[in-house]
Amino acid sequence: MLHIYLPSNDKERTMTLNRDSIKIVASDLDGTLLATDHQLSANSKQTLKELHAKGYTFIFATGRHHVDVAGIRQSVGIPAYMITSNGARVHDQNDQLLYSQNVPEELVQPIVDVLNTDSELFVHMYQDDKWLLNQEDEYLRKFHTETGFTYHLFDATQAPTSGIAKIFITHPKQDHEHLVEFEHALRAKFGNSLNIAFSTPWCLEVMAQEVSKGDALKAVAETLGLGLKNCIAFGDGMNDVEMLTMAGHGYIMENAHDKVKRALPNNEVIGSNADDAVAEFLKQNLL
Repeated sequence: MLHIYLPSNDKERTMTLNRDSIKIVASDLDGTLLATDHQLSANSKQTLKELHAKGYTFIFATGRHHVDVAGIRQSVGIPAYMITSNGARVHDQNDQLLYSQNVPEELVQPIVDVLNTDSELFVHMYQDDKWLLNQEDEYLRKFHTETGFTYHLFDATQAPTSGIAKIFITHPKQDHEHLVEFEHALRAKFGNSLNIAFSTPWCLEVMAQEVSKGDALKAVAETLGLGLKNCIAFGDGMNDVEMLTMAGHGYIMENAHDKVKRALPNNEVIGSNADDAVAEFLKQNLL
């Protein structure tokens, strides 16, 4: 048994982590497992290899597209499950699709219409194996150079509606409060018929109502004959809240937005992604 002392209301409390019960490790990517340059450090890659060698099952649990994540997984060189598009897609260690949940076709264009009212916003869609974008963004092209996965343009007035895993918006000036206005507009129009969450303060995402990383994690665990109590998870965004709540042990990054910390007041806050906090935690507590 490992006893971890966590700050809560300026008092210490004790959470017991039974190492023997942990069989699955799930981690978000951007802001969590990836360094500030959005790459896996050599330290993190080595830690994941050692984790695999010890018999743990690793899961990349991210808002990114599965084609993009497959490139990251290949750079590590271990078999791993992939929860992508915030849980709308789940692939096994052999790239077989285990689960898929799309945005209802009849809602896709109405969602895009709400988001397309501001010409500055970048409106993105993940459609099956494609990443679609409503206008050119050279920064994003450079951002994904390593994996080779890039966007194709689409007409936001006639958006494709089939196979849409998620729709999301980003702002060129990273104006969080402006994106919050669109969060409110979407909730006002669609109520609880969609899952709407920020993956970062500058990226607002829209999925089908029943989609979450937490539900996807449960599905993977059950596929392996295990339960959520056998899972440990790491994240930094509001799209990680379900996963961090449902996993046996969920850990928040120090660099997470305050909204995440307020939503999960009883979850431990570990170090920053700038310091390879996930890798260091795993080395100290599981390896």
